[in-house]
Amino acid sequence: MTLHWVIALGILFQIAMGLAMVHLDLSDATKFSFYQLHKSVGISILLAALLRILWRFTHRPPPLPDMPELEKAAATGTHWLLYALMVLLPLTGWADVTLSPFHIPTVLFGWVPWPNFPGLAAYAGNKAANDAADFIHSKLGYVILGLVVLHVAAALRHHFWLRDDVLRRMLPFARRT
Repeated sequence: MTLHWVIALGILFQIAMGLAMVHLDLSDATKFSFYQLHKSVGISILLAALLRILWRFTHRPPPLPDMPELEKAAATGTHWLLYALMVLLPLTGWADVTLSPFHIPTVLFGWVPWPNFPGLAAYAGNKAANDAADFIHSKLGYVILGLVVLHVAAALRHHFWLRDDVLRRMLPFARRT
């Protein structure tokens, strides 16, 4: 549950930060600071997501409530797609930074040096490769935004419409029925 909420808050932060970096008129210094923080949180999400996936493979999740098989398949598929994006988004961002013509090193939270993406440093400054990584990273950001909205909507549907325990069992301090 803790990993779920840490990653969820990280993802929401990253979406807001990414949209701000791209769409707001920020000073160069602010934009630079935002990019550095975005990289740091992104790598943190990657590491937490890998830990979460390991946990998921070694611990059976609680059973889904009684619902149609198609809904169960949709819930399972959405969760696995979210897991995939929790890994792919940071990886494509890491590739984008490595391929950038600016060669700005990544130092997580200002004190942990992070290497270039293995095997890609030789292509740094390659405009086509950098553009492709940037395009993929940004589009996956919109995909995860859509999936987060779907995930939250499904949880709210379970809570308010179906009145089952799905949302309560994921809230840290909620009473379970």
